[in-house]
Amino acid sequence: MYLLAYGRIYSNKGAMTPGATQETVDGMSLDKIGRVIDALRHERYRFSPVKRVYIPKKSGRKRRPLGLSPWSDKLVCEVVRLLLEAYYEPTFSDRSHGFRPRRGCHTALREVAHTWTGTTWFIEGDVADCFGSFDHQIMLSSLGEKIHDNRFLRLLGTMLTAGYLEDWVWNATLSGVPQGSGVSPVMSNIYLHRLDTFVETVLIPEYTRGTVRKHNPDYARVLAARVRARRRGDHATARELLKRLRTMPSMDTHDPGYRRLRYCRYADDTLLGFTGPKAEAEEIKRRLAEFLHDDLKLELSQNKTLITHARTGAARFLGYEISVGNSDTKVIAGRRRINGSIRLRVPSSVIKAKCAPYLKRGKPARRPQLLNEDDYTIVAAYGAEYGGIVQYYLPAGNVSQLTRLHWVMQTSMLKTLANKHRSSVSKMAAKHTATIDTLHGPRQCLEARIERDGRKPLVARFGGIPLRQQKKAVLTDRPTLPDVIGGKELITRLLAHRCELCRGTDGISVHHIRRLKDLDRPEASGPAWAREMTRRRRKTLVVCRTCHHDIHAGQPTAQLTS
Repeated sequence: MYLLAYGRIYSNKGAMTPGATQETVDGMSLDKIGRVIDALRHERYRFSPVKRVYIPKKSGRKRRPLGLSPWSDKLVCEVVRLLLEAYYEPTFSDRSHGFRPRRGCHTALREVAHTWTGTTWFIEGDVADCFGSFDHQIMLSSLGEKIHDNRFLRLLGTMLTAGYLEDWVWNATLSGVPQGSGVSPVMSNIYLHRLDTFVETVLIPEYTRGTVRKHNPDYARVLAARVRARRRGDHATARELLKRLRTMPSMDTHDPGYRRLRYCRYADDTLLGFTGPKAEAEEIKRRLAEFLHDDLKLELSQNKTLITHARTGAARFLGYEISVGNSDTKVIAGRRRINGSIRLRVPSSVIKAKCAPYLKRGKPARRPQLLNEDDYTIVAAYGAEYGGIVQYYLPAGNVSQLTRLHWVMQTSMLKTLANKHRSSVSKMAAKHTATIDTLHGPRQCLEARIERDGRKPLVARFGGIPLRQQKKAVLTDRPTLPDVIGGKELITRLLAHRCELCRGTDGISVHHIRRLKDLDRPEASGPAWAREMTRRRRKTLVVCRTCHHDIHAGQPTAQLTS
């Protein structure tokens, strides 16, 4: 379990970031795992306080707390996460999509788009300071309902109450889950599973009734008149009656015997879709707030918990605007296909916010922090940022609006390249323009290549993604295959118990670095350990105690033997 956990998290960016102590993933060994297991077995293991730092939120006005834990705590938390996820994942609600395997933002949005047809009201629910407000007693009692290992529960209790260091002053954590901990997402899902159960077993059965709506009698009368006109051969009257039919609903939209309540949750963001009167939507919101307050000790954010009319307004959920279409003039195959269908759109505020980092005084500008990088790195950076945004918003009906973002980012990138080479934007565009094949035909993009002897060239691209809606686009938070286990190669090398520099076997551990770029690619010169890591293209090197000491001391290490 610990080797599996190590293989999954050693490559994370935070693995080389120290917390309250200076311990990082560097120097990881089987002996360290043995010491952790022995301390846990005898209940001597204690979680260290997390080092709290603040990072800016997306708005830039407020800051979000982030906890930095020592490496041993990260490793134990990953093992705990694997255990809890394996046990609780099959019991979670199908309407919960956050922090779960094979689920993500796109699966939540697809569920809304495909099954919420005909919704009248959207009820947006957002819990104020959700992850920092979880009650520890409720959390441990929820875990204790199914887990009867008291040692395991006491371990989780010490993790929740370990506290945090802010400006090197210890502060108690009286509520919430540890910020930045790998186990926090699954524990939040366990906590909020009570909310899912309440909505599914109480609210949805009470506010769902009827099989279909009653037929609209006015529509039936006009339809019968049109049939009679066609039988008489009065085609002009029939056409006028058909135009009138297409301005009327075929069903009774105010049928008191028909109600529908639907629910979807991603982490602490909840969205309910209700078909019925607004008074009942207000009642649902009130009951939801009462349950959160009384049973989970949580409060709904009044500024973000809104009731929105689905046709005249739009709800905000997972960065999208969600509304219900209404068009009597859009007729496909003789039917009004738009009415009642869910529409996903990219908000204009999102496009504006995504363009802002690349603008200066309203115009695309160069990025000085990239001027010292090569062309490949610059194009790759812009391409990754642009591709991530576009791939996320491909299910939106107005994804073509991202052409504005494409132009802004492309111009900013070309200005950065032009400034680096003391050239012009047009010359940089001519140099890097290429044509690639896509599912929708050839598309132009910008690319940079690094040619390599005897191997395929490294290619970085910007653009080339058709801005066409893909309703079935799916973005998952984790790999879709449950059998994929990260770090297999590293674990195999560690279990070989042999130094990869001198072939020694004494005190085997793993030397880690943040980035291969930090080695400055010393293929021909530099220390033996750096040349070996560059040759392998690995940020890890299994070494003995002597070689590891020499690496950190800056002394020559043993040469690699054949």
